Amino acid sequence: MKTRDVIIALDFKDKETTLEFLELFPKEEKPFIKIGMELFYSEGPDFVREVRSRNHDVFLDLKLHDIPNTVMSAMKIISTLDVQITNIHASTNQMMTAALTGLRSNNNKTLLIAVTQLTSTSEESLQKELLIPYSIKETIDLYAKRAYEAGLDGVVCSPLETESIKKVCSDSFITVTPGIRYANPVVNEDQSRVTSPSDAWRIGCDYIVVGRPITRADDPLVAYRRVKKDFSED
Repeated sequence: MKTRDVIIALDFKDKETTLEFLELFPKEEKPFIKIGMELFYSEGPDFVREVRSRNHDVFLDLKLHDIPNTVMSAMKIISTLDVQITNIHASTNQMMTAALTGLRSNNNKTLLIAVTQLTSTSEESLQKELLIPYSIKETIDLYAKRAYEAGLDGVVCSPLETESIKKVCSDSFITVTPGIRYANPVVNEDQSRVTSPSDAWRIGCDYIVVGRPITRADDPLVAYRRVKKDFSED
């Protein structure tokens, strides 16, 4: 697994559509992929095993959030799937510690990261709907620091928060960042805190998650290679 990379969000409804998309890529070019709730709930853990057998690195994006014992038990199951990254919501230290204990039950090296705030959350919705009386930056820095102190490997965050999080936690604390867009995207936005691949590289993001700009492009392979090139030192 590369220390900085592009992850394609496979937000498809079923196995057939997903595998058809992955067949667009040459055998020597296996992209890092994200399997989220829709695809996982549709196809289950056997599909994760199948794409791992095809040599794709996997970010299993299930955003677990429950009582500590339940999260620990779920993570024990996830630990058998040999994925590279998985996640939970940043919550209490007890829940995050339990998640880490469950994930490490098979002595695997899966990275455990926490969701600070969804990239669809604006400052207005944070304060008026979630009733959190702080700024986005203050809230995310606090949640990231809590995850860092619990022993997690990093966080999911907007690219715009990467610099601040690394300053509050550690430069080695990884950031996995959705909200990556070019100007004039192909679809309407549902994320409010976004940036481009080249800006994400400059900011210092470790992994960027890109979905529709690649999956809905006229030529997904060309689009993927463009994002890879832009998210690099070249």
